[in-house]
Amino acid sequence: MELSLERPLLFFDIESTGLSITADSIAELCFVKVLPGGEQRIKTWRMKPWDYELSCQRPVNPAASAVNGLTDDMLKDCPRFQDLVDEILPYIEDSDLAGFNSAKFDLPLLAEEFERVRHYLGREINIDLHSKKMVDVQTIYHTMEPRNLRSAYRFYCGGEDFENAHTAEADTVATLEVLKGQLDRYPDTLKNDVNFLAGFGGRPKFIDYAGRLAIGEGGEPVITFGKHKGKTAREVWQTEPSYFAWISQGEFAMDTKRQFELLAKKFYEERRAQKAEPAKPLQGKDFDDAADLLIRHFGGR
Repeated sequence: MELSLERPLLFFDIESTGLSITADSIAELCFVKVLPGGEQRIKTWRMKPWDYELSCQRPVNPAASAVNGLTDDMLKDCPRFQDLVDEILPYIEDSDLAGFNSAKFDLPLLAEEFERVRHYLGREINIDLHSKKMVDVQTIYHTMEPRNLRSAYRFYCGGEDFENAHTAEADTVATLEVLKGQLDRYPDTLKNDVNFLAGFGGRPKFIDYAGRLAIGEGGEPVITFGKHKGKTAREVWQTEPSYFAWISQGEFAMDTKRQFELLAKKFYEERRAQKAEPAKPLQGKDFDDAADLLIRHFGGR
């Protein structure tokens, strides 16, 4: 069954230096963009994983290399993610997203790379990955037939293994074929509709990819960990604004830090409006330093 699309659906897969969102980097990225009507466009980038703090190539963890076959020497002459941003963004801008287990790892790591470019290089990244619909084929698969990608391919696509497993392009193309097979196999359960598929499986609605902020009752952001677990972010900002500074300085994913900063800016501007003070929009460096500005204004540690 071919996909029924109103807008492009971008399948993607990442091979990385390891399994940490905050401490690892992308080494290979593949996009398979499916357009309404069925046309496919495939693009793969191999890149030098970059450590922005040390300004050097980030080494590939031996365990990751054993799986994806990538070595430091293979990547040393490749462009870095920051050099490829202008090529990567146009593929994403008009598309919804799809992948295999991508909601838990690939998408957070892709977001982290964009945030690193934004933070360390001061570049404007005019894309909001959180606004994209995300179809995770693994969620459908594990709900219907709990296994892995290779087993999924055998099960839905004719019983044969696919070649070059654990290369970004082979895994991405296989994921597209598995989704088509799922639609054929479960016509009474699945709808050939991205809105339905993106919500299939009842995944929790998180604000950040690491799941530190969830959407609670009435759409209110709720903290999901630590001493403030279960409290609304608004309540914590009002009673302990220094907590937001602790987040910004802690070992959290940059996407998590940014979502806390955006909430702090929102709460700050709401308070100004309540006091009938003219709001002055925060821009540029002021916006990037919004969390620290808010802590200084209201006091904290």
